[in-house]
Amino acid sequence: MSDIEIARKANKKPIQEIGATLGIDAEHLLPFGHDKAKISETFIRSLADRRNGHLVLVTAINPTPAGEGKTTTTVGLGDGLNAIGKKTAICIREASLGPCFGMKGGAAGGGYAQVVPMEDMNLHFTGDFHAITSAHNLLSAMLDNHIYWGNEQDIDIRRIAFRRVMDMNDRALRQIVCNLGGVANGFPREAGFDITVASEVMAILCLATDLADLERRLGDIIVAYRRDRSPVYARDIKADGAMTVLLQQAMQPNLVQTLENNPAFVHGGPFANIAHGCNSVVATTTALKLADYVVTEAGFGADLGAEKFFDIKCRKAGLAPEAVVIVATVRAMKMNGGVSKDDLGTENVEAVRKGCANLGRHIENVKQFGVPAIVAINHFVTDTDAEVEAIRKFVKSQGSEAVLCKHWAEGSAGITDLAERVVKLVEGGAAQFAPLYGDDMPLFEKIETVAKRIYRADEVIADKKIRDQLRQWEAQGYGNLPVCMAKTQYSFSTDPNLRGAPEGHSVPIREVRLSAGAGFIVVICGEIMTMPGLPRVPSAEAIRINEEGLIDGLF
Repeated sequence: MSDIEIARKANKKPIQEIGATLGIDAEHLLPFGHDKAKISETFIRSLADRRNGHLVLVTAINPTPAGEGKTTTTVGLGDGLNAIGKKTAICIREASLGPCFGMKGGAAGGGYAQVVPMEDMNLHFTGDFHAITSAHNLLSAMLDNHIYWGNEQDIDIRRIAFRRVMDMNDRALRQIVCNLGGVANGFPREAGFDITVASEVMAILCLATDLADLERRLGDIIVAYRRDRSPVYARDIKADGAMTVLLQQAMQPNLVQTLENNPAFVHGGPFANIAHGCNSVVATTTALKLADYVVTEAGFGADLGAEKFFDIKCRKAGLAPEAVVIVATVRAMKMNGGVSKDDLGTENVEAVRKGCANLGRHIENVKQFGVPAIVAINHFVTDTDAEVEAIRKFVKSQGSEAVLCKHWAEGSAGITDLAERVVKLVEGGAAQFAPLYGDDMPLFEKIETVAKRIYRADEVIADKKIRDQLRQWEAQGYGNLPVCMAKTQYSFSTDPNLRGAPEGHSVPIREVRLSAGAGFIVVICGEIMTMPGLPRVPSAEAIRINEEGLIDGLF
């Protein structure tokens, strides 16, 4: 059966029953139908004095067309921990419509390790992304309106720093000219769109701790610069209050359930290759107050999602993960070892060994943050015992352990071995988490630190304009911010075709953006786009409503 067929057969419980397992009374749940709800801010505030549970991060090798199954493993591990008697919640991101209708498909797990309702999660869900898009574009509209009605802030329209967004892949909107049509429509200027998951408003919602913090951060957004080069903030054009109103409900975490009726927080969705790639701080911290174990994930490979989880989210939210699970597959190891996608079903132990270099690099990188790592081998039916054993032996040589997991086909029963080993890791108390760099390090050195220690680059290439911009931000008081690297997810380098564990490459910086409200510097490397395009054959071509009124084509 397909993922969506399995999801439709789920024996879902009313969302009030799922909330009750965490001690959330029905009065503190804002239901969206029978199977999803938002958790009230009042209830979240009441948890402040509770102790935190244990935080476990699930990350992965660099993604390949073979598929890795990171979210599937996150969901499976949450179910597995519950199955061995540990009160556990999972925390994942919401799905963007862009990749859903593009090439990635859904983001709710797969097989018998899924979060439901699958269709809702992959489409409009509870409307959070629409609220973020609206709040972002309200600010854009108010900025252009301010200029139209006299430009009291003396904004230099050549130095507007805020682009519009939409939650769809649309390359035609990357660069546009707006305000055409004459005097009544404003002053023509060059502009553009990013995808909503790259919006600073998305990042702010995912890093804010409450509504007051949200409004402060929204007010800190730099939208443009004056003719004297001083920054213009969202609060200067009085947009922060109305934006907060639009985001009030979106700030409340969403509660849903797994196929095995375990609680799942699904909230926020910044991309990991162009944003910080983690679910919201408020969802994670709330889950930590309610469960003994919280399993969360970070987008794409550990070089992107995990690095940003550690260096941005954990740094800003005061979180300390106690174990990391790195997801890998035999198929992906073979692709990293040079095997084509069409030949992945044929046993090739030597290619597995060769491809393990990518996995080894991620293990080394995670350990740099002082957190113990374990490898989950996400099982496919074409895997042979010899291929699995090759990964196990390699991982053991790296001072870690690899566990074969069959949660896709068997649910929690197929991943209890990993669950028990994760508990041992956590209870062993070996974690001594620390970010990769200190707050006081100069911005360019932070970029070099990530590039050299995580990507294994020899150099970072940045022209004088970019270096001067970084120094200017330091002079303005932003030098203590972390850096958010926008880079291809497919390679440690900025070349998406360079698989394995490359060394000695260069990291070219095309642009830097100050996200003063979110609290980080976005560093755009190589050819990465903040507005993706659809592939030649987008998933949207196969998505439709069938004769029974059900959605086909989501996966």
